[in-house]
Amino acid sequence: MSTRVHANLTDEQVREISERLDEPEWLLETRLEALDALADLEMPDVIRTPGRDWTNLYNLDFESFVDPLEAAEDKDQVGPEEVEVLPIAEAIAEHEDLLREHFGSVIDPKENYLTALATALFSTGTVIYVPEGVAAEDVTIRTGMNSRSLFNYTLVIAEESSSITILERQETGEELEGERYYSGIVEVVAGENSSVQYGSLQNLSEETYHYSLKRGQADTYGSIDWIEGNIGSRLTKSGVETDLDGEGSETRIVGAFFGHDDQHFDIASRVWHNAEHTTADLVTRGVLDDVARSVYEGVQDVGSEAWDTNSYQRENTLMLSDESEADASPKLIINNHDTEASHAATVGQVDQQDLFYMTSRGVDERRAKNMLVEGFFVPVLAEIAVAEFRDDIEGLIRERLEGPVPVTPLPNKGESSEGTA
Repeated sequence: MSTRVHANLTDEQVREISERLDEPEWLLETRLEALDALADLEMPDVIRTPGRDWTNLYNLDFESFVDPLEAAEDKDQVGPEEVEVLPIAEAIAEHEDLLREHFGSVIDPKENYLTALATALFSTGTVIYVPEGVAAEDVTIRTGMNSRSLFNYTLVIAEESSSITILERQETGEELEGERYYSGIVEVVAGENSSVQYGSLQNLSEETYHYSLKRGQADTYGSIDWIEGNIGSRLTKSGVETDLDGEGSETRIVGAFFGHDDQHFDIASRVWHNAEHTTADLVTRGVLDDVARSVYEGVQDVGSEAWDTNSYQRENTLMLSDESEADASPKLIINNHDTEASHAATVGQVDQQDLFYMTSRGVDERRAKNMLVEGFFVPVLAEIAVAEFRDDIEGLIRERLEGPVPVTPLPNKGESSEGTA
């Protein structure tokens, strides 16, 4: 089933976005090719579990809330002096050759309908360039979404023997009526013997449809570690992926999500072992309350040339409500017998024995549940080396657990708070 090109998307709009950013002709042509491809491209793959297809996006009414020319945001992009952290327009002006070499080299702009839509319409973004031999930390990117739709692009280039830690946050700024759409595409190029750690924390308003795809390529002895936290949005479809292309390359993908009300999370972690002596570790934990839903897909694909591979995957979902729904689809694709790999996934509810033990010792039921949930997230949080980022996720989890403070109404004048006689 192909997707109809929406009537409110035109060549003229794409050209106007490109002109605003003062883009070279090759980038404009890339945008226009992506726009033309929309008519024939499919939506991202639907995760299928026994008896159910999850997150079919074909019925989303993009035309009603995607306005290509009305993009507004608050953005902070901060990094140390030895690293270049540039808004997309400045990167185009100062490093066109670098951008031309790497733009679309990790994620094909025409991979699916939503990547093509993002390529055609992105109007904001960040390029992070880490020169050879530079070791740096504390690059932060904060995006406050102030419009009905926003398309964001991030490119990270870490040259040989360099290292970088990046913390990205997305949240809603100005309040607007109606539904929203946020798109985030991240490409990471990790050179030989380089190290990239990329943390992303999404806390968008619950009127927002959120699509993100983050993918990295690791060269010889390079490493890419991802930390992905999803708390906000109405619907999130998120993919975090690594191609281990160089001998001895490594990746770790750590994920956490917490859904309530009618939120929907579609989470995927994928790794391709394409070279010898590569290692991957995928760890995800999520909690659901009310009528929230989640599906997780983890893929470990070991190629025929990937001798001496180590690949591990663990996913656990905890449901706090009988009405919440969750499923998981861990997959091993092994084409090389010299492989050590495992996968595991569980979906379950709060252990009633644990709950009884705590309440029988004077802890009220709500607090007991909260303590069990906080403990459930500990194995994931322990994988996060950056204290600031770990504290941010812990704070949002605690805020979600505690909820709004109940307000006791004041009695009417002349009326006792204990009732009338």
